[in-house]
Amino acid sequence: MQSFYRYGVMHRNTYIHSPKKLNLSYGMINNPNVYFAGQITGVEGYVESASSGLVAGISLANKLLGKKDIVFDDTTAIGSLPSYVSKYNGGKFQPMNINFGIIRPLDVKIKLKKERYAAVADRALACIDEMKDLV
Repeated sequence: MQSFYRYGVMHRNTYIHSPKKLNLSYGMINNPNVYFAGQITGVEGYVESASSGLVAGISLANKLLGKKDIVFDDTTAIGSLPSYVSKYNGGKFQPMNINFGIIRPLDVKIKLKKERYAAVADRALACIDEMKDLV
């Protein structure tokens, strides 16, 4: 008897154990000529995968041009993901979507969530604005 499985019911989320293997630019620590991007790095989601590809692509292009890697600050969403996947030191590494919990907290306490998240977003945009000339 044959068995059929509906598409999408079973899938395998394949990813490398990125902590201590990838740097903040998604490059391999032990082989600096190899970069990873997407779900295999331990990021989860379409935007997150695109973000990892952008960082890895910019870094590889800079390497080929003789420039330094671009490292996005962990005050930004785009920088907090490689920080999570490369520095995670908990029990069992699992892929992660972007969320406010992995972005570096503000230096000041803001009680109202809406105001706190707006301040985190403003800080991230200011950081990205400062980095525009590095790309």
